[in-house]
Amino acid sequence: MEIALAVLIGMFFTVSIYLLLSRAIIRMLLGIAILGNGVNLLIFTAGRLTKEIPPIIPMGQDGLIEPFANPLPQALILTAIVIGFALFTFLLVLGYRAYQELDADDTDTMRLAEPERAPRPPLSY
Repeated sequence: MEIALAVLIGMFFTVSIYLLLSRAIIRMLLGIAILGNGVNLLIFTAGRLTKEIPPIIPMGQDGLIEPFANPLPQALILTAIVIGFALFTFLLVLGYRAYQELDADDTDTMRLAEPERAPRPPLSY
């Protein structure tokens, strides 16, 4: 099962990098969303995939029974899902607003909206 998930994670990262290198804003946003899902799946896979009991101490016991599920990756993924959704909605609104102002979805066309006499960025440091 871990091999199948490793291949799926690799495909998520490949597709997300391909979309992030695109010139269209909506493709970049989808690439960010897919990258976040790939990272969440990577954390989930690193937290073990075996069937284990929940980390709850039964009545009459002093400690946990081995093996128990690790709750830390689950909490990290839940937090990452919320933060990723908030980031995606913020970037979606930002991209929509840029589209309204510049009437373009292509980053090269957006670059033409810069002033002609603007100072050039440094080419080296």
